[in-house]
Order: sequence, then C-alpha cells, then structure tokens
Amino acid sequence: MAQVKYFVGLDMASSTFTAATGTTPWKVMLKPQEFENSEDGFQALLEWLAKHQISAGQSVVCMEATGVYGESLAYFLYVKGYRVCVEPPLKVKRAFKPNGPKSDAVDSLQIAEYACRYLDQLSVWQPKSEILEQMRVLLSTREQFVGQRTAHKNTLQAIQRKVVKTPFAEQAHLQIIEQLKKQIRAIDQEMRRLIENDPTFKHMLLLLISIPGVGFLLAAHLILLTQTSLDHRKLASYLGVAPNQHSSGSSVYKPATSRHFGPPASRKLLYLAACSVRTHRHEFTSYFLRKTAEGKSPRLVLNNIANKLIKIACAVLSSNTPYIPNYRPVQPLSLKNALTRS
Repeated sequence: MAQVKYFVGLDMASSTFTAATGTTPWKVMLKPQEFENSEDGFQALLEWLAKHQISAGQSVVCMEATGVYGESLAYFLYVKGYRVCVEPPLKVKRAFKPNGPKSDAVDSLQIAEYACRYLDQLSVWQPKSEILEQMRVLLSTREQFVGQRTAHKNTLQAIQRKVVKTPFAEQAHLQIIEQLKKQIRAIDQEMRRLIENDPTFKHMLLLLISIPGVGFLLAAHLILLTQTSLDHRKLASYLGVAPNQHSSGSSVYKPATSRHFGPPASRKLLYLAACSVRTHRHEFTSYFLRKTAEGKSPRLVLNNIANKLIKIACAVLSSNTPYIPNYRPVQPLSLKNALTRS
C-alpha cells in the first residue's frame, strides 16, 4: 500500500468502539478515544480524524473480524474512501506477547501497531455482493432450521415410545416440525430465485450441477466458497478435507489426517455427494473398490473422492465448461507425438 502514513486501530464492541492512531515508523499519535457504535458515532470518528488532519488517502483503518459488530462501520468507512482491513483476531493476538493489561484502549493501540508492522501483509476489505450476503444468511438459517427439525423429531420419537402418552406434547412437536419443513422449502425457493435472477450466478449453478453428486445446496455453498479462490488445494484445506502431515524428527509420526476445520455444513454436503457418486457412478465405484481392496480405509477413500469433486468443481468454473464424463487429460508430449505421426 503506497502513501500510507497513518494507522487507525479500531476495537469493536456491541454498543461502542475505541479508536487509536499511530504513524510510521510506529509511534502513538493520538490516545485512544471511545465512540458510539452507531451512525452518530461513525460521523464523530470522521470529525475526530479530520480534526487531526488524518485523511483517507494517507491512512489505513484496521479492525478485527468481530462479525456484525464492525460490519456497519466497515461499510461506512469504505463509502467515505478509507482503506479498511479486517484481520483475524488470532493473528493480531499472536503478534504481541501475552502479558500486560488488557482493555479496549490497549487493544485499539495494538491493532493500530499491528497494521503498521504488517502493512505488506494486509488485504483491503471489499464489500461482498448483496446476493452473496443474502445467500450466506439463507444457508445459515436453513442449517439452523434443519437442526431444529431433527431435534424435534428425536424428541417426538422419545415421547411416542413412553408408556404414558401425552397427546398435547406430541401434537405440539408435530406442528413445529411441519412449520419448519415449510420454512425450509420457502428458503430453498428464495435461494433459487436469487440465483436465477443473476445471470452470472445462474451460469455458475448450471456448471456446478452438471457434476455428478452435486445438487442445488452443495452448488450454492460452492458458489460462495469459490468467490475468493479457484485453487482446489486451498479450498480443500479450508473445508478440512485435505490430509495434513504430522511428523517431526524420528520419534513423532502420525498418518496424514484431515483436521475437519472449516464450515461443517459445506463439509457435510460434500461428504454426502461423495457417498452418492461412490454408489451411483461407475468410475467412482471402481475407484472406491480398488482402493479399499488395497487396504485403504473406506472413510479415507471417501475423503479422496470429496477432494476429487472439489478439484472438478474448480476446473469446471475456471474453464467455464460443463462436466464431461469421459474427459481424459492429454499430456502435451503425447499430443505432440500424435500430431507428428499423423
């Protein structure tokens, strides 16, 4: 980032936020100041910065990723022309020794110093597409409703097995289950409407559902996940299906395993897709049987199939071409020899 002279650190809270500023080489310029986490507080922050001649073109505003607490301020500063960086709290925490006092003022100063020290590693925050934000909320809401429906079904089964029946409780659970089913269907319809009204996302959806085992829900998750990168290795690592080595020297060794980090809903859908193609697609069935015959764990082979589906999804989106069932990659040297012989 060129022409950066001032660093503004923001420590966000529910009702307030604390701002501190420094300059490069790192030196505290203004003591921490507390503002309300509201439109009036946002405007007061701009007036405070303008009073001390801290312009948008010469400054970087850094805050920790605290969900909805800092979202409104990030949008506000972005519209006003400020470069906003939203960093993971763990990265900021690990940049400083775990000693000394902790307060909002101290945290804001540390965030500002972090932005100064790691300026070359910061990435400027950009607001996401409105449709993508709505899709993210809808998918999260759907997952919550599915979990609640499962909980009510399990409770209903337990009540129905009791010797002493309670018809009122059974009817209450049945009504809630039916209402949740209606809401889940409504969410699915709304997501389809959002995607179909946008030509770009509609085309991405058509490409993804051409892949065996990929349905609408998994395609919607993949559309969100592939907005930042189409590197299948990074995506597999983020989803927690990429095996990671665990060894050190000659005494510490464990087989490579997946850590199961990342969004559990996307990983669950990917696992179900792997189970589906393992059963219904000949090429994946033969691969599964061959690897299990070699002594591989069935769960490990399913994890490999999930990685293959991620790789296919990234290839389909990057090439802008639907899935070709009988596609075989051609080696450049083999192609050159074939053309020479012909």
